Amino acid sequence: VLILHLINRVTPLLENVMNTVKKIAMAMLVALPVFAHAGEAVVKWQDFNDYRDVRPSNEPKGSYHKHIATSFEKHFNKLAEELPEGYKFNVEVTELDLAGDVRFGGMNDLRIVKPIYFPRIEFKYSVTDKDGKVLSESDKVELKDMGFMDKIKMGRDEEFYYDKRLITDWFNKELMPQIVPS
Repeated sequence: VLILHLINRVTPLLENVMNTVKKIAMAMLVALPVFAHAGEAVVKWQDFNDYRDVRPSNEPKGSYHKHIATSFEKHFNKLAEELPEGYKFNVEVTELDLAGDVRFGGMNDLRIVKPIYFPRIEFKYSVTDKDGKVLSESDKVELKDMGFMDKIKMGRDEEFYYDKRLITDWFNKELMPQIVPS
């Protein structure tokens, strides 16, 4: 009898909690599109053999170059997601010098990251809105970070961290204020 009494008292409380959760979930579904961004990036590469330093340390050149392209394309797309829906971030990488330098290390080559081997990247870009109107563009963006190792490294240890941070900093400080004024 005591158990039935407890169940009868707890059941309305659980129903109230479930109704509240449902209301919150519905509100999120309605409000989320307001905050969602859905820009996309299109990245073009030149011949990897012409870039300053994209030498692999422990894998074949071709697969390493594909790996670099895939990793950077994902990063550019992640940044482009911050742009309004329908916007396109077009990038053509014209020069790439990854952080570090490849040195012979016994049986294998190693990429040694030291302050003197700072990351550099040059690219052309344009940002277009959903109607194709060019909102921002440049034929030459030159980025380098000679003090890349002096900054606090945030987040997990990801590949090409310093190179991607260089692009992210430019995107957030230079490009976004032009596209989405605060």
